Amino acid sequence: MQPKHISDRRLAVGRRQMLAYAAFGSGTLATADNSSAALSVTQPPPPTQQKKYHMKKSINLWAFPYPDRMSLQQCLQLAKDAGFDGIELNYDLESDLSPKSDTKDFRAIRRMAEDIGIAISGLCSFLFWPYPLTSNDPAERARGMELAGLMTQAAHDLGTDNLLVVPGAVHMPWREDHAPTPNDVCDRRARAAIATLLPKAEKLNVHLNIENIFFNGYLLSPFEMIDFVDSFSSDFVKVHFDTGNIMEYQFPEHWISMLGDRIRNVHLKEFTKKGTDHSLEAFRPLLDGTTNWPAVLEAFDKTGYDDYLTFEYFHPYMHFPEALIYQTSDSLDRMLGRK
Repeated sequence: MQPKHISDRRLAVGRRQMLAYAAFGSGTLATADNSSAALSVTQPPPPTQQKKYHMKKSINLWAFPYPDRMSLQQCLQLAKDAGFDGIELNYDLESDLSPKSDTKDFRAIRRMAEDIGIAISGLCSFLFWPYPLTSNDPAERARGMELAGLMTQAAHDLGTDNLLVVPGAVHMPWREDHAPTPNDVCDRRARAAIATLLPKAEKLNVHLNIENIFFNGYLLSPFEMIDFVDSFSSDFVKVHFDTGNIMEYQFPEHWISMLGDRIRNVHLKEFTKKGTDHSLEAFRPLLDGTTNWPAVLEAFDKTGYDDYLTFEYFHPYMHFPEALIYQTSDSLDRMLGRK
């Protein structure tokens, strides 16, 4: 609680500021001797020239109404038409990208993307949550390792060398059936899992990019992430950095400068600290949040990162879903100094 006289003074200042803004908007400005002079409204000064960045634009397939209302080909074409350089695809149990597909199917998707003229910037999956690599259930762990191996092969067949990997979880608030895994056990299992997956990834030239999640209670600081990644002494264990996942309590621009060239791929995810719903609803359309994007982009630039910035969003628009895709492309153009 603030003393009453301080609160009253701040309220008065706020009111004076609003009155000043109203006076300026009407084209009237008070002079020093309290007289008023009518001024013509002038045009605002031109915006400061935006710095140009050479990073590439990508978007995750979750932003599209796939597969319910759009086919994979339609999604790829829409991303291309909207001006994206690449698209990130998602591996699932029931889709064109699933264990039901084989090398022939994935190579057909790769050719389709090539014909459309859009790159596949990476592969990721929600399957690390029902089948975490550090689960207390041995059957879940085994299935998770099996699926991660299939994803590594799928990434190779799709022509991308980026696979997003969630190495483990102490806790998953959205899974009431999952008992927490002790931190030391989680760390031991996660390191063993990546070590097991690594030989195949190296053979297939696929990078296992470790994502910072925060909500899973594991790898909560850049120090922990650096220690984890560096422990493998492999160019094929890198970081998939997500700007939104740490926004509730930390700041992406701080992580970026520390992770440096360990960052191999990026989720450019918007987050708002204005709300109280700390769920997937806290992630917003690009620029509709509280991320300090100028600081984030400058941090990426200083590390020399010039690869994909992938917008990740989980709620395709119910009506006119193409609007989200075009809006995001336009926002990225402005952020990267293309407009």
